[in-house]
Amino acid sequence: MNAPKAASFAYSQTGFSYIEVLVAMVLIATALVPALEALQPGIQASQIHRIQTENRYLLTAKMEDVLAEPFADLDAAAVAAGDASTPTSYSDTVTASDGRQIDRQVYLSRYDGDNADGDDDPFTDTDEGLLWVRVEIAGFPHALETLTSD
Repeated sequence: MNAPKAASFAYSQTGFSYIEVLVAMVLIATALVPALEALQPGIQASQIHRIQTENRYLLTAKMEDVLAEPFADLDAAAVAAGDASTPTSYSDTVTASDGRQIDRQVYLSRYDGDNADGDDDPFTDTDEGLLWVRVEIAGFPHALETLTSD
C-alpha cells in the first residue's frame, strides 16, 4: 500500500518543479523589461558624454591652432570681421569621428583691457596689441575664450 503513494508523490513533485520553473521564467521576463529600461538613461548619458568630450577636444584644438598664428594675421582677421559677433575666416567645418559635421566658429576682436573710456564695453576704444579670441561650436553650449597680445 505504501508503494503506490510514494510513486504518486514523486510524480506530483516533478510536475510541481516544472510549474515552478515556468513561474520563475514569467517573473524574470516580467522584471527584465523594467530593468533594461532602467539602464537606458545610463547608456544615453555615456553617448552624450562621448560627444561632449569630443567637442571639447575639437574646441581646444582649434583654439591652439588660432593662437599659433602670427598676431598680425589675427589682428587683420579681427579688423576684417568688423565686430566681435561676426565669425572670422579662421572658422571651419570638420567631421567628427562619428560622422557629424562640426562648425567651429572663431571670433576675433580688438579688446579694451584698461577700460580707459569708462563705458565698461570691452570692444570699444580698444587697446593696441590686445585681441579677444573666442572659439565655439554651433549648437554646443560650451566655448573657449582668451586674450592674446603681440
